[in-house]
Amino acid sequence: MHVSFEINTPPVLRFSAGSVDSIGELLTSIGAARPLVVTDSFLVSTGVADRVADAARAAGLDAAVFGETIPDPTTDSLEAGLAAIRAHSADSIVALGGGSPIDTAKALSVLAVRGGHMRELKAPYRFVGEALPVIAVPTTAGTGSEVTQFTIITDSETNEKMLCAGPGYLPRAAVIDFELTVSMPPRLTADTGIDALTHAIEAYVSKKANPVSDTYALAAITRIGRFLRTAFHDGADRTAREEMMIAATLAGMAFSNASVALVHGMSRPLGAHFHIAHGMANAMLFPEITAFSVEHAVERYATCARTLGVAEASDTDAVAADALVTELRALAAELEVPTPATRGIDRAAWDELVPLMAQQALASGSPANNPRVPTAEQVEQLYAAIYA
Repeated sequence: MHVSFEINTPPVLRFSAGSVDSIGELLTSIGAARPLVVTDSFLVSTGVADRVADAARAAGLDAAVFGETIPDPTTDSLEAGLAAIRAHSADSIVALGGGSPIDTAKALSVLAVRGGHMRELKAPYRFVGEALPVIAVPTTAGTGSEVTQFTIITDSETNEKMLCAGPGYLPRAAVIDFELTVSMPPRLTADTGIDALTHAIEAYVSKKANPVSDTYALAAITRIGRFLRTAFHDGADRTAREEMMIAATLAGMAFSNASVALVHGMSRPLGAHFHIAHGMANAMLFPEITAFSVEHAVERYATCARTLGVAEASDTDAVAADALVTELRALAAELEVPTPATRGIDRAAWDELVPLMAQQALASGSPANNPRVPTAEQVEQLYAAIYA
């Protein structure tokens, strides 16, 4: 049997403490003269956005800052960003922040050149056209958006979280500076860390997995098993922060080239309807969906368990796969992942939206990559199970 697959990653990945200060040289190397730093108000308030813009100015570039991105970006929220690009005559974008600013920047880079509405670009449409060049600078160790060919934008009219995909969204470079993550609070560390673990395991068990994405996924899982708890309990541990940052990027490269599966399909509606952050939504769903799926890819889940460090080489695959489910539940408990109930979500409101969320989850396409492809009824049962 011959395999056929294609790998897309940014041409340049720069891993180094302090590498954010080299952004000017990177921008110059891609021919940029008028970069716009796309970020959020928090990174403006801490001075990180100015640090990036100043690094660009030091290289002789005319940099400006747009700091109005929002969590879970919407089609409406893109309008101000497009106006900022036009006002600055920007020829490039520096995407600075967690998944939401980076996703915003990727969407803006495409719309600024293509025009039109994001709704025209939602999956299964695949965007391969021209876009403004993006250099991504992640400040959380989680989403992997700095290396993926995806962006997620909520349709302001329908409240649907749209997956938009294609190599046109791929950043031209990623600057992976773990020092930017040292100040992350424990809750964000936990949610983004479990998000990265979800990316790696889903990529490994995905029906679209390939030998290269497998390598990225397992390399990420090893690091997360060794360092996530340390980063959560002691955010000043520089080794744990650096390893989690590398893991998040590797996991991003894994799922960008193998797709995600059922956890992601079910987590997007939670963000759209209940404004639960993406990483936390994944963390809420991950143990139960793995329990639901595990018997349909025992060998793959067993490999994940051994790589994570929670099963021995001598364990049978069935024992190891069960150990993975046990570990995901233990991790959620230790990292204080809330349930929808403890998050204060009303049971009646939850139950009422479950049928719609199930339809949206299946429509996203991601569940079709899962080892066990669920029916709408099974998705509804899983939503009911994770509520409390």
